[in-house]
Amino acid sequence: METKNNHKKNGLIIFIALVSLYLICIFPYFPNLKTSSGDLIVLSSAGRLSIAILFFAVLLWFTEALPFAVTGLFSMVLLAVLRVDTFKEIVKAGFGNEIICFFIGVLIISAAITKSGLGNRLASLILHCVGTKTSRVILGFLVVGMLLSMWITDMAVAAILLPLGVSILKRENIKPLKSNFGRALMISCAWGPIIGGIGTPAGCGSNPLAIGFLRDLAGININFIQWMTIGVPSAVLLVPCAWIILLKVFPLEIKELSISKNEIKKELEQHGSLSSNEKKTIAIFLLTVVLWLGAPLLRKMTGGIISLSISQIALFSALLFFFPFISILSWKEAQSEIDWGGIVLVVSGLSIGMMLYKTGAARWLAWAMFGKIGEVSSLIRIFAIILIVSLLKVAFSSNTVTGIIIIPLIIALAQDLGLNPWLLAAPAAITSSLAFILVTSTPTNVIPYSSGYFSIKDMAKAGIIMTIVGAVCVTIAIAVMGQITGVYKF
Repeated sequence: METKNNHKKNGLIIFIALVSLYLICIFPYFPNLKTSSGDLIVLSSAGRLSIAILFFAVLLWFTEALPFAVTGLFSMVLLAVLRVDTFKEIVKAGFGNEIICFFIGVLIISAAITKSGLGNRLASLILHCVGTKTSRVILGFLVVGMLLSMWITDMAVAAILLPLGVSILKRENIKPLKSNFGRALMISCAWGPIIGGIGTPAGCGSNPLAIGFLRDLAGININFIQWMTIGVPSAVLLVPCAWIILLKVFPLEIKELSISKNEIKKELEQHGSLSSNEKKTIAIFLLTVVLWLGAPLLRKMTGGIISLSISQIALFSALLFFFPFISILSWKEAQSEIDWGGIVLVVSGLSIGMMLYKTGAARWLAWAMFGKIGEVSSLIRIFAIILIVSLLKVAFSSNTVTGIIIIPLIIALAQDLGLNPWLLAAPAAITSSLAFILVTSTPTNVIPYSSGYFSIKDMAKAGIIMTIVGAVCVTIAIAVMGQITGVYKF
């Protein structure tokens, strides 16, 4: 009966989305807008159709009447049916984008680190360092989550931390929803990976999406170091804030774990010495990081003869895991570990975003939504963008979806204002993966939530404070690092 009711509800939502699409297509009044320099922005008929399809997609993404990836693919079909562009060009804009290789590569590397057992070893090692005080354990989970998530996907890190956290709670005989320590520890399993995800382009799915839009729409290539220059300081600032907020919102009733340091040490020793697979994984992982960080220098030293993109490096490194004498992963295992639906969502989102940009719809929407932002100071502009994107995150149940909608608009606006697009896109791109309030905003939150130790209300209570504090932290990090690197001038 429940399934039948869901079918009815989702069918009704899809019908409403289609009717809305039709009404926007025939709506007679879309006002012309003026830029700050007096240029008139007239919305073309193709732009209007793009906006109608975007609204259709947003409605389905928001309600989850269809799976995210299915909505993305459906929107691509609609773009062609309504003749916004040819189907060939629409597909090329998404599936022909090199960023898909980066995404596949990073997910394979992430799967290999998990499969080799290296992720669990690292988590145990750092927990061994933080001791048995419960407040330190929570800080340890946040730090471990942040460090791992810079290189492994958020979801994988949350999945690594969850069993460790649950084993600690069960050992202490803590029941679900009965302990503030349980609440804080399990929420830290989500927040640590989310915070670390903003540190590097490899940390979260929406990061390469933003990089792809910047390259294709604004001709700006953001390398690993440029991203980390802003991402890492933001993450480092967020961790202590998250720790303090969790301790204040959920005062700990247990100050010290009953397990002794020796017992923790014994657990760590159970991992034994590094296995062959772990050593190979470390070697490939270090090679990947060195190439990511050293690619700009390599290009400069060779006069551009050797120019490796982050996508090339990610894919090359990922393929090494399948080579003879390495064989960390089988292709079948990689297939089961990779979120192919997420990849389809990214590429279909690229198609939608590119069509919004090409038809001028992104420019029109950007001035309609953010037009006044050019009149405020740079510092307030950064904070406003971060806060707006954070609030939009509450509506859009996906980091990638938020990036798909926001980044093209921000780039179009920056170009009209004569600003470096990275200047506006950086705060939006980094914030699009920060989801502290709703459990449903990202699967990274859902994984620890499934343990039952905290409620949706618990997370929202701490998450609202963290969102506001987070906006301030990211603004400070971007402002300071922007000043140092010369991107921002206040």
